[in-house]
Amino acid sequence: MNTHYLLAAATLTLAATSFQALASSHHDGGIQTAPDKTGTIKPSFDIVHTKVTAQNNIATFHMAVAKHAGDSKPVPSGKLAGSDVFSYVWPTNLNSSSVGFEDSAGILALAVTAHPDFDDTPLYDENADNDLGNDGNVWHSHWVVLQANEQCGKGALGVVNIPEGSTPKLPITWPGLPILLDSPGWTPIFDGNTVEVKVAFDRSIDISAIHFDGVTAGLRVNQSVHAPLLCVVDVMDIASGDLSLPGKINQ
Repeated sequence: MNTHYLLAAATLTLAATSFQALASSHHDGGIQTAPDKTGTIKPSFDIVHTKVTAQNNIATFHMAVAKHAGDSKPVPSGKLAGSDVFSYVWPTNLNSSSVGFEDSAGILALAVTAHPDFDDTPLYDENADNDLGNDGNVWHSHWVVLQANEQCGKGALGVVNIPEGSTPKLPITWPGLPILLDSPGWTPIFDGNTVEVKVAFDRSIDISAIHFDGVTAGLRVNQSVHAPLLCVVDVMDIASGDLSLPGKINQ
């Protein structure tokens, strides 16, 4: 057989093997979750894998779903009150102070969200049209602080409100809404069935002990646009099944 043919065949085989290994390792470690068999979870929110890795002070938050991550967004309602937010969320055990909020203010979570009826990233022009105030429907990232809030429903979580007249410690990229929400500008990357966000932490923060979970959820702005401003109203999927934060960074 021709030597060049053998060499070419060997090269192709090695490349295919390397690609398969790379694809496999992409979903190694972290929290592995069985896909939904009931048909009740939209494939684009049906979590199958959640992972957080880090190198130095840069953490990569990764989530894979059954199909087409990021394909589904809320239907515009034309008004803020009662409008919907879709989200991919990584709840963590990090102290809220690690990203600029008050100490121990609640559950700190990284969220990738889309919501067509309002814009909460006033520093950024995500759709590149020279208008900073019309980008809510483009997937973007937030830090949010969550607490149980009975006004959101029994056992439900809400984004922590800032009481009128109070002046809590807030990140410098806080968007001005009266809730513990930050708009840090970390760009989410969607690729097929996955979404990833690279986050740079201050070097003074020890991220080696991060524990995490994965959640897909719908949130809703209160009809009165008042406390609570933003509630979790539809938990679509939880990677661990019980929000126990079993994931460990780099494992």
